[in-house]
Amino acid sequence: MIYKILADLMVALHLAWIGFLFLGALWGVRSRRVKIFHLSGLGFAVLMQVFDWYCPLTHLEVYLRARHDPATSYAVDFIIQYLEQVVYLQVPHYVVVIGTLLLVGLNFFIYFRPGKSEERLK
Repeated sequence: MIYKILADLMVALHLAWIGFLFLGALWGVRSRRVKIFHLSGLGFAVLMQVFDWYCPLTHLEVYLRARHDPATSYAVDFIIQYLEQVVYLQVPHYVVVIGTLLLVGLNFFIYFRPGKSEERLK
């Protein structure tokens, strides 16, 4: 039972991580530590797309589900089923790559937009 709970928590954590990658620049413009962590996460997301890697959180979730019940490594609850549909979109790989690059470009614009150079010097 503990593995099922941990796997479900991993899906929620994965969704929170994705949200952070999308919105982290809004927090990162106010905190240097968050900015470094956020840009590192975006860099890792780009590497995962370039090399077609699976997210380590996905591997951990699958491992925990298999530990819960090896016969059915993907039996999930109602809420988790819908969270997983958001986390694991069923779209072609090139769409994910383009989306990742657009996300990185948008976040770099937020961090390094013209007129904000005096704030970066602080």
